[in-house]
Amino acid sequence: MTGLHLLTATETLARLAAGTLRAAEVAEALDAQVRAREGEVRAFAWREGPPAPGRDGPLAGLHLGVKDVLDTADMPSQYGSPIWAGHRPRADAACVALARRAGLAVAGKTVTTEFATRHPGPTANPWNPLHTPGGSSSGSAAGVAAGFFHLAFATQTAGSIIRPAAYCGVHGFKPSFGTLHRAGMKVMSESLDTIGLLARSLDDIALAMRALAGWDDAPPSRRPGRAPRLALVTGPDDAAMAPETAALMQRAAEACRRAGGTVEALALPAGCRAAFDAQPHVMNREAADALAWEWDHARAQLSPVLRESLDAALARPPAALEQGRHAFAAARAALGAVLEGFDAILTPAAPGEAPEGLGWTGDPVFNKLWTALHWPCAVVPAGRGPKGLPLGLQVVARRDAACLAWAAWVEAAVA
Repeated sequence: MTGLHLLTATETLARLAAGTLRAAEVAEALDAQVRAREGEVRAFAWREGPPAPGRDGPLAGLHLGVKDVLDTADMPSQYGSPIWAGHRPRADAACVALARRAGLAVAGKTVTTEFATRHPGPTANPWNPLHTPGGSSSGSAAGVAAGFFHLAFATQTAGSIIRPAAYCGVHGFKPSFGTLHRAGMKVMSESLDTIGLLARSLDDIALAMRALAGWDDAPPSRRPGRAPRLALVTGPDDAAMAPETAALMQRAAEACRRAGGTVEALALPAGCRAAFDAQPHVMNREAADALAWEWDHARAQLSPVLRESLDAALARPPAALEQGRHAFAAARAALGAVLEGFDAILTPAAPGEAPEGLGWTGDPVFNKLWTALHWPCAVVPAGRGPKGLPLGLQVVARRDAACLAWAAWVEAAVA
């Protein structure tokens, strides 16, 4: 049987339930794909061969990649840093424990950038290994795209779920801040870090969220009985859009209108620019506190780019951190008022195709505002750019299930 590694989680569970597929066949197909492509993709920070079957549960038979800023009791958790090489926690992170309880088999730990910040790991884009997969959830996005596992945990502080999903042509979801518990995560930014998921369909993401967070909403593919009113937002820095992204946004807006949706261009309120500008400082200043031990005892093992970011953040007045947090809250209130009557926001997921080279994971310019606002974001694949690499569309809403539902509507409209 061929192509099992490309089945969605939803399709795999359906076949397992029908008795037309066995869990052992799934495991064999995924393992064969890893053996065939891991040398090129390098998605794993740690893998000891095919995982042991998961417990009985609603997701039994499915395989999960775990970003290596989330602790695992049975595998090293090294956080993308030589400082923590070989570190073995005693317990699973809360989200990993819940995933195991639901029956998921942990396929391995996936590559993250250093402490989920900027310095990249070795992972390559599965569509073209000369290009980045994005970051910081590099191995999670590349592993889903390559068919190594059905689902993957990812985290986002600026754009670390949405951008890699777009670059690798998979579906990504950053839920509302705090939806998935961060116990057992190597947290960098108390105000921003959010755990989310990557998968091969939005229904897969909803399937996982039902098991992890107790959702009872209908699968996103069961689209709402009406067309949405969408706010088209290309800011706060629309000059960052590559030509292929500008063309994609125009095509997507036209496709949504043809499908019966209303799409209106929306200028962001002034407060959003302040939040956008404040996000890097809040992220880096909170990371400086999170890495106090590493800074004091192992500074030489931090990358130069991380030391530079932390130095710059520590040099600013302490009041700048609180001002940044206040800017987030003010922007949330201002944009919420402007969006009354809209169902969701349609906005770029990334500036363009994945950049060439593995030394940089791309610009989070179209992600960091939404992370700062704590709103849920989803990305759906939307064609290819001039170099044949994936492009994605981002849908933002104020409620998690609505975000996935409207993202599914947009995906069907642009297909």
